[in-house]
Amino acid sequence: MPHNRWARRACAAAAAGLLGALTAISPASADDPSDTEAAASADAALPLERLRIASEVTDADLDRPTAIAAPDDGSGRLFITEKEEGTVRVYHPDTGLAAEPLLDIGDRISVEGNEQGLLGIAPSPDFAADPALYVAYTATDWTLTLSRFPMDSPDQATVPADAEEVLLTQEHAEFNNHNGGDVHFGPDGHLYWSLGDGGGAGDPLDNGQNLGTLLGTIVRIDVGRACGDLPYCVPEDNPFVGVSGARPEIWVYGLRNPWRFSFDPVDGSMWIGDVGQGFHEEVDHLPAGEGGANFGWPCREGPALYDETRCDAGADYEEPVFSYTHEGSGCSVTGGVVYRGEEYADIAGGTYVVTDYCSNVAWGIRPTGGGEYEAAEIGTLPIQVTAFGADESGELYVVNDLPGRLYRVSFEALPPPVDCAVDYTVDSQWGSGFTASVVVTNTGADPIDGWTLEWDYTGGQRVSNAWQAEVSQEGTAVTAANLDWNRVIAPGGTARFGLQAAHTGANPAPEQFTLNGSVCEG
Repeated sequence: MPHNRWARRACAAAAAGLLGALTAISPASADDPSDTEAAASADAALPLERLRIASEVTDADLDRPTAIAAPDDGSGRLFITEKEEGTVRVYHPDTGLAAEPLLDIGDRISVEGNEQGLLGIAPSPDFAADPALYVAYTATDWTLTLSRFPMDSPDQATVPADAEEVLLTQEHAEFNNHNGGDVHFGPDGHLYWSLGDGGGAGDPLDNGQNLGTLLGTIVRIDVGRACGDLPYCVPEDNPFVGVSGARPEIWVYGLRNPWRFSFDPVDGSMWIGDVGQGFHEEVDHLPAGEGGANFGWPCREGPALYDETRCDAGADYEEPVFSYTHEGSGCSVTGGVVYRGEEYADIAGGTYVVTDYCSNVAWGIRPTGGGEYEAAEIGTLPIQVTAFGADESGELYVVNDLPGRLYRVSFEALPPPVDCAVDYTVDSQWGSGFTASVVVTNTGADPIDGWTLEWDYTGGQRVSNAWQAEVSQEGTAVTAANLDWNRVIAPGGTARFGLQAAHTGANPAPEQFTLNGSVCEG
C-alpha cells in the first residue's frame, strides 16, 4: 500500500470515511498552525447539528449556469456563466438579470458532451482598477482553454469576443467528460485552473498520476506577467519547477474531476470537491501555499483503494477530509465555499458548505483544530446545484443546472436539543373521527422556552380542531406549537393539549414524536 502522509498529521477519523485530518495554516503565519486554530475558535460556536441551510430563488432565469463570481468593484454584481450558450450574464439583486450578456463566446465552444461548454470565470483581482475576465471553456475541438478578456472599464456593458487572449490550453480529444473548468485567483494573486483527468471510466489514459500532462490537476500561473513566448509566467515556487518531465504549471495532481474548488478568504486555504468514479465522492483541504499534493486518483477513490495495480509504493497520497458514498441518491459532489459573510457569521462563520448534484443534501464541514474536522448534514439545497458563489460581502448564492436558476442561501439555528417524553391517548373514537390528548413532559434539567411538537399520522387521520396548542397539518405531518401562556415547560413539568380529527378505519398511534427537533421517549 502507498505511504499515507496523514499518519504524520494525526488523522483521527479517516477510518469512518467521513472526516480526515489536516492543519490549515494562515498565509501570514505558515509556520505556526496554532494561529489558524485560534482564528477558527473565533468562528461560529453553533454546533453543526443545529445549523440549517435554506435557499430562496431569485428572478434570474438562466441557461445551464456553471459558475458564479463577484467583481471587487463595489457594484454588488454577480457574473454567471451559461454553459451551452457560452455567455457571461450579469445579475444585481436590485435590478435582476441584465438583458444582454457581458460576454458571448458561443461561437468557439463545444457542447457535444454534457460536461462541455463555458465552465468557469474569475474577474481580475483588482477589477476596479484593472478590469478583465478570465474564463475556462471547451473549444470546438474539445481542447480545454483558459483565456483572458481585457476590459476598458469595470462598468463596460459588453466585452468584445475578439478581445480574447488565449493563455493556456490542454488537449482533451478522446472523451468529452471530466473537463474540470473552475477558475479562481488565490490569495497570492496567482490564477488557479482545475482540469479533469481526460474522461472515460477509471482514467483509461493514465493521466491522474502523469505529471507530463495538465489533465487531472489544478494549475497555478502568474497572469500579471509574460515570460518568453508564454503570455504568463510560472511562479518559481510551484512544486514541479525544474522536475524532469513534469509540467511546471501544476500545483496539485491526482484528481479525477475537480468540479469546483475555492479559497477561504480568511486563511487562504484551498477546498476541492473531486467527483468520484463509482462509489466515493470527496472533499479535500490544503493549507495556503501548500503545493505538490497528490490526491491519489486512480490508485485511490476518496478514502478507499480503487486500483491497486496503479499505486506507487513510494507515493504520499493526500487523504480527503470528508467523503460520502453513492448509496441512496447521491451521484456527484459539487464543491462549495467557506461562509465568511456577516449576516450569519454567529452561526455559520467558518463553515465550508458542499452539496451533491443528485441528492441535494448539504453538508457543513469545519476544522476543529489539531488536524481534525467535524461534518454534519445541515439540510438541503435545490436539486442539481452546479456551483456556489459569494457576493462582495460574503453572502452565498448557488445556481442549478436545470431548470437553471439562481438562489440566495441563508442559515438558521435550530433550538438546542431537549429531553422529553410524550404520552398520547385516544380519548374517544366513533365511525368518522376521534379525539386525543397529548401530554409533553420535560425530562431534562433545563426549562424548555418555546416548544413545537411534530409527528406523522400515517393512518389517514386529518386534524379538524385543537385546544391548548396551535395545531396544523400538511399531508401526514402534524405540528403542534405552544400558545403564549404555556410556552415554558419547567424541568419535570408538562404541557397538555388535545385535538379532534376526522378518521375512519384503523387508528394507529404515531410512531415517533419530536420536540424542537429532538426525538422524545414514547
